[in-house]
Amino acid sequence: MEPLVLLPGMMCDGRLFGPQIKHFGRTRAIHLPPLTRHDTVEALAREVLKFAPDHFALAGLSMGGIVAMEVIRQAPERVSRLALMDTNALAETPQVAANREPQIVKVMAGLLPEVMRDEMKPNYLAPGPGREAVLDLVLEMAIDLGEGAFVRQSRALQKRPDQQATLRRILVPTLILCGAEDTLCPIERHEFMAEMVPHAVLRVIADAGHMPTLEQPEAVIREMETWLAASA
Repeated sequence: MEPLVLLPGMMCDGRLFGPQIKHFGRTRAIHLPPLTRHDTVEALAREVLKFAPDHFALAGLSMGGIVAMEVIRQAPERVSRLALMDTNALAETPQVAANREPQIVKVMAGLLPEVMRDEMKPNYLAPGPGREAVLDLVLEMAIDLGEGAFVRQSRALQKRPDQQATLRRILVPTLILCGAEDTLCPIERHEFMAEMVPHAVLRVIADAGHMPTLEQPEAVIREMETWLAASA
């Protein structure tokens, strides 16, 4: 059975996929390469490929999806299937890139928890009884990764390449998935991506925002099971 490589979002680690790792780890090898050591998407993708199996299923959420698109651009022959979750195929706009600068300044001044709490977390999730627990985990992951990771990842996102041409060349089974209430990467953006990928399947997870893997884990597992079972 093909290994599964999971790429987490900005300032997240493997805990972002905790329920999915528990489920799929029973039957297949799971790989969780870090996305914290470089400040370009291209270099991050090269590192993923350096340590990944020869042939693998690839899933990424948010920044992880951005890196996943670069991985399949660099080595399409190694990726057996692709899942892009709550992500964005476009280059960063100048306004969003500029908005990252005050965040970087604050983080370098020792205010990482404040940046995560006040500027980023309110946009992440759908309302619901489990929202606070997920937000607490998001903050815990960010603090554990630290200020250097935040700065490098911010720089990588600012300079990220447009991947529309990459999407049009993808021929493997592809799942495009997002939370119905994701305001950072809304449904329309995923419809746009799904139209570019030949034979892509678009799935929208109800009662979820930017982190459906934690907000609605069972629904995401069901969609991933279908995706992993699809004929290549």
